[in-house]
Amino acid sequence: MSVRQVVLDTETTGLSAEDGHRIVEIGCIEIADRRLTGRSLHLYLNPEREIDAGALAVHGLTLERLQSEPRFGEVADRVLDFLAGAEVLIHNAPFDLGFLDAELERLQRRPFVTWVAGVVDTLAMARELHPGKRNSLDALCERYAISNAHRKLHGALLDAELLADVYLAMTRGQDSLEIAIGSDVAAADALSGGQWPPRGLRVLAARAAELAEHTATLEAIGRDAKGPALWTRLEAGPADPAADHDGARRG
Repeated sequence: MSVRQVVLDTETTGLSAEDGHRIVEIGCIEIADRRLTGRSLHLYLNPEREIDAGALAVHGLTLERLQSEPRFGEVADRVLDFLAGAEVLIHNAPFDLGFLDAELERLQRRPFVTWVAGVVDTLAMARELHPGKRNSLDALCERYAISNAHRKLHGALLDAELLADVYLAMTRGQDSLEIAIGSDVAAADALSGGQWPPRGLRVLAARAAELAEHTATLEAIGRDAKGPALWTRLEAGPADPAADHDGARRG
């Protein structure tokens, strides 16, 4: 069954929806079956109120810049249609949900969670995976080697794009072959009919240029690590126990 997810981020006029602060930007990125589909939704909104200095320093959006943009009520259906039926991924979900619910309440419409299949708080997920560590979006980009050098200010669409990459990196093990078919040899044999490669599986051999690039990459890893890369050691086969013993004795 196809799994549709939407990564969502907002920028706001301040920190508290309860104090009447409003959404000024919404960014959404679609993921289907763990692949970015290329579909997105990006909207700037007229908040109809002043923007706190602290929020302005974060996203750089002024009221003057936003006065010609639509109000939330004018685009609410467009937002809800894009999100309908999706599992929505939000970093620090309570913050964004508070603002989305406040905007919907002004329109006398149902709470946000009733329009979607569910909400996943990726900040809570990151805290479970990395307890005691910083789990801001910037920290996670650094941890998972996702470039955010172009992120000078916060932006809803840009942050949603980065969060999509972070989420896929955090959950990468979930789509491994081992999880899909199990590590039992019998299961693999059952799928392949006892032959390898399985019938119908097209196997493409690496070209000479690709093999050379692979070797160069392993050599670079070895130089950085001051020792052979794991792949290099595995290709070399098991070490001679006697040689290890003699080496240890000489050491």
